[in-house]
Amino acid sequence: SLEEVRTLWIGDLQFWVDESYLNSCFAHTGELVSIKIIRNKITGLPEGYGFVEFVSHAAAERILQTYNGTPMPGTEQMFRLNWASFGAGERHNDPGPDHSIFVGDLAPDVTDYLLQETFRAHYPSVRGAKVVTDPNTGRSKGYGFVKFSDETERNRAMTEMNGVYCSTRAMRISAATPKKTTGFQQQYAVAKGLIPLL
Repeated sequence: SLEEVRTLWIGDLQFWVDESYLNSCFAHTGELVSIKIIRNKITGLPEGYGFVEFVSHAAAERILQTYNGTPMPGTEQMFRLNWASFGAGERHNDPGPDHSIFVGDLAPDVTDYLLQETFRAHYPSVRGAKVVTDPNTGRSKGYGFVKFSDETERNRAMTEMNGVYCSTRAMRISAATPKKTTGFQQQYAVAKGLIPLL
């Protein structure tokens, strides 16, 4: 249940932000458990987001309410926090159904983050986005998935965002056909090249 989620997603991170900087932001609360910044598997460079885990759901909630939208120490950047919907907090019996769309014709420079933010600007229920990359080269295959928690928004996005530009190309949107297992996590695993496509 949501009550168990103790991990926050943190985004809009500058390239220089590392675990020790984030540790300095949250350590004084005395409720920090761990910090993980997601890095590109090929380049090792930060992907612009990460996860911050706290001792309890209540502690994470307090941090979310207190910090979200406030300036990060020593920067012009605002804290961008949200509940983590995959990773440490995810339960396989996640009660929220998956409403994913397939997005094609993506420009080579589109990242997970850019894809997510392109949709999140219009649809608050966006829970994540994944650009599928070639496991050998790390290059985008030109398509990806966007996951929504709200089916109505997902349905609107399929018509409203079709043909809208993300970076330098118009997106082509269709329904995602989730694998029958855990849906998005399965797609994630395939996208990350963790399980071979049969």
